[in-house]
Amino acid sequence: MTTIRVVLASASPARRRVLLDAGIDPSIEVSAVDEEARTLELGAIAPIDLALALAKAKADDVAPKFADESNTVVIGCDSVFELAEVAYGKPVTPEVAVERITAMSGQAGLLHTGHWVIFGDRAAGAATTTVIHFAHLTAAEIAAYVATGEPLNVAGAFTLDGRGAAFVTGIEGDPSNVLGISMPTLRRLLGDLGIAWTDLWSNFAPR
Repeated sequence: MTTIRVVLASASPARRRVLLDAGIDPSIEVSAVDEEARTLELGAIAPIDLALALAKAKADDVAPKFADESNTVVIGCDSVFELAEVAYGKPVTPEVAVERITAMSGQAGLLHTGHWVIFGDRAAGAATTTVIHFAHLTAAEIAAYVATGEPLNVAGAFTLDGRGAAFVTGIEGDPSNVLGISMPTLRRLLGDLGIAWTDLWSNFAPR
């Protein structure tokens, strides 16, 4: 069995948790990519293309640090929420979060996650989309949720693995994608680079 080191170019605890639950223990190397600045540079592109472009930028930023490690794969991810054909990233401020969640209430949106993997001199990427259906929220519920701080630093101003889960009435597609990294998509991309999914389990220490 080949030992493959996985490096996740993201500070997202949710992405790391998804990988751990799948039997993969990643090293974390946060990229220096300024998402907001890069988004402005890219201009008016489709939300799904934006997610993939940002994921590639993150992986490209981190990969050179591991250029001398032949058995290291670098994974970059980025999520973009789309509502009524408009792309939304992290709201950051409570005011923006309230505005966005109010608009999402009772609606369905698209959560796009871009994935970019680099292994040596080879790379592969893809974006995956999951449809999210939201409950009708009261103004009091929105204010209370925003006050927790949970929605401020996540794409779309909601999470599926926290307090926001109660406000999601259904999804169409891959659940792990909503948490920021699609396991089926990642398995396929790694396979394209010649990496067997089960090889990533080799050095995993059970929790």
